Amino acid sequence: MSGEFDVVFAANREYAKGYESSVLTGRAARGLAIVTCMDSRIDPLRIVGMRVGDAKILRNAGARVTDDTLRALLLATYLLEVKRVLVMPHTDCRMAGGTEEQIHQAIFDASGIDTRSTEIRIATDQIAALRDDVASIKSYSLLPEDLEVVGAILDVKSGELRRII
Repeated sequence: MSGEFDVVFAANREYAKGYESSVLTGRAARGLAIVTCMDSRIDPLRIVGMRVGDAKILRNAGARVTDDTLRALLLATYLLEVKRVLVMPHTDCRMAGGTEEQIHQAIFDASGIDTRSTEIRIATDQIAALRDDVASIKSYSLLPEDLEVVGAILDVKSGELRRII
């Protein structure tokens, strides 16, 4: 194991010393699921004034609604008390800064690996992509018809969440 992971596990030992078994059940106590980006600048629960146990957090590159996102929402809505979904991409996102080919080229330049067989799902127009992603959730026939879905873009410089849909 690399020494870099030693720091991670040492931090966890400190965390575990003060950890108290939670009464949380794994359900979304406030009925919300947030689809957001994997960007480490984003703290989804704090952004919406919630805390651990309040919401389900689904993260991927660019906050895109994928087949896996829809699968997770099926579980969240029917088994974990999610009643509403916030799709929340953000400004200054690498997945909104260029084309699919440019991203594949950047990966190739960095690693020598050809990733063109994988769809990255770049959003050259974030608002159009957000509208499409919200529509994908709303039109997914296996999700509850009364599921509320909202799309908003997080400004990573100001912290403001701007509702689009």
